Amino acid sequence: MKKLYTGIFIMVLSLFTAASVLVSPVSALETGINYAENTGLGNKDPREIAADIIKVILGFLGIVAVIIILLGGFKWMTAGGNEDKVEEAKKLITAGVIGLVIILAAYAIATFVISSLLNATGA
Repeated sequence: MKKLYTGIFIMVLSLFTAASVLVSPVSALETGINYAENTGLGNKDPREIAADIIKVILGFLGIVAVIIILLGGFKWMTAGGNEDKVEEAKKLITAGVIGLVIILAAYAIATFVISSLLNATGA
């Protein structure tokens, strides 16, 4: 139960951090103060920042899925004919492939949605 609460706390903290990073450039645009020029942070659009964050997260998840597939292959190769270990390795490889397919689909959907939003808003 403690792990669940810790995970929820970390997720909420991450969301608030991401929200504060993305909201500050928007509020700066509304007030007319050019914080980006004064602080040297850049003039990148918040939508592009969100797209970059999504791409990095999905790229990291893709690396994790490939590592799971490699781990399954390693377990299979070192099973030594033990059927239980071979079945466990097959399950790992299957889970890794399914995860990779889901990650690629999420990347395709996120890319489509973000590019559609950028085109619709004239960015």
